[in-house]
Formats: sequence, C-alpha cells, structure tokens
Amino acid sequence: MPPVVAIIAQGAMGSGVARRLTERGVTVLTSLAGRSEASAKRAAAAGMRAVPAAEIAGAGIILSIVPPAEAPALAERLAPHLAAAERKPVFADCNAVSPETVQRIAGIIAPTGCAFVDGSIIGGPPRPDGYTPVLYLSGPEAARLAVLGEYGLDVRVIEGPVGAASALKMSYAGITKGLTALASAMMLAATRAGAAEGLRRELKRSQPQLLAWFRDMVPPMYGKAYRWVGEMEEIADFVQPDEATAEIYQAIARFYQQMADDAAGPNRSTAALSAFLAESQKG
Repeated sequence: MPPVVAIIAQGAMGSGVARRLTERGVTVLTSLAGRSEASAKRAAAAGMRAVPAAEIAGAGIILSIVPPAEAPALAERLAPHLAAAERKPVFADCNAVSPETVQRIAGIIAPTGCAFVDGSIIGGPPRPDGYTPVLYLSGPEAARLAVLGEYGLDVRVIEGPVGAASALKMSYAGITKGLTALASAMMLAATRAGAAEGLRRELKRSQPQLLAWFRDMVPPMYGKAYRWVGEMEEIADFVQPDEATAEIYQAIARFYQQMADDAAGPNRSTAALSAFLAESQKG
C-alpha cells in the first residue's frame, strides 16, 4: 500500500513533490491554516488534501519543505499534535538549514516520540517531463523513507548522522547560489561602469560554459532571491568558526535581499541582468 505523506507547505517545491507522489497513488495531506489563496490553488492542483493541523500527525511520513527561517517554527507548531498521536509518523526536515539548525529541530521533535530524519533537496521542483530533484537523507532512521523512491522521487540515503544531509546541501548551495550571486554582482557592476560589452565578449571567448550556466541560473533567481536570503544566512552559520567565509555568505544574503527588493518593485537590477544575458546570446 502506498504510504500516506504529509507535506508542509505548498510552495513550488512542496507542491511539485506532492504532485509527483499523488500521480503515483500516494495520499498527500497538507495544512492550509494561515496560507494564501495561491497556496490553496497550488495544493489543489497537486492533488494535496487539506486537513486540520491535528490530522497531519495521522500521516506515516511528514516532509517539512518550507523557507529555512520557518523550519523550526513549523516543528514547534506540529509538536503538540505529534506528541498526542497514537501512531507516530516519521518527521523529515527537508529544508536548506545548517546542521546546527537541523539538530535544534530534531530536539523539538524528540519529545514527541516521532522518528526524525535529516533531509536535503538538491535541484528544482519535479516537472511533468520526468525531471526530479534528489532527496538526500541521513540519520539512524533515514532508511525508513527510502520507500518514497518507489513513487517517483529520487531518494538517496547517505551515511552519517542527523546533520550530514544538511551539510551536503549547505556545501552544494554555497557553491551554486554563491556563484550565481557573484556573477550577478559583477554583471551589474560592469553595466554600471560601461564595460558590459567587453565583459560579455571576454566571457564568450574564454568562459563559454560559465556564460551558458549564467544564462540558465541567473534569471530564475529573481523570483527566488527572497527565499535564498535565509539560506545564505544558514550557510554563514554552517561555515563558522571561519569568520572570513561566514562574512562572505552574510554579504551574499544581503545581496539576495537587494535582488528580492528589486524584483518586487523597480526591477532595475533584474532588467539590467536580463539585458546583459540577452545580448550575450547574439552572434
């Protein structure tokens, strides 16, 4: 029998994972308490069944897929319901948080009697063309979620304690999203200085693979920057006690906040980046 899975919340990733599971016969529960109409529409489109928060504990597996800053609060909200449940679900935190934060979340869940799994998702949301991100899992109970691999997810259990999957996510995101920020900052600086055309030509000449990667990665960042602020702050915590490296990621968090503010209003930076990349595709 397919498992009953609860997914909180209904963002692009959460609803994408839910759709993949429901298409394969999995019942996916969610809570819409305090959520927007857009969240409700995404949940319905993904086949998620909205239930009161108390009924979330009736699932066999709970996947927490929320912005990093919301992850501990979600665990705290669900903890009383989990403690009251007769049959204990497995709680997996699948958020972009540091090992220290995931240990704190595990500490919130521990008194409820539920098993806890550290998870991290690398890649974008599942797509209709079959693409799926990788869900890495670690900790003593991680193998209990391997069953999700039978229902369309790419699940990989890795060796290590709670915190190992989160460390992998922090390291990978620190490279990919860090590079996206650095590239965006320098393209904007070159544009302001009147050197955009020269930079484009040099990138096309000496770094064509990087330039192609920037074209793929930078524009999708505009609508995600607000979520990446918290992720960069988590990475800054992860790299401590290396203060210089932590300062790099704190600065990148501030850069993504600037990009989020721009994307929500004047669109000056996003327009400049789009123009730079569009010109780079011309002969």
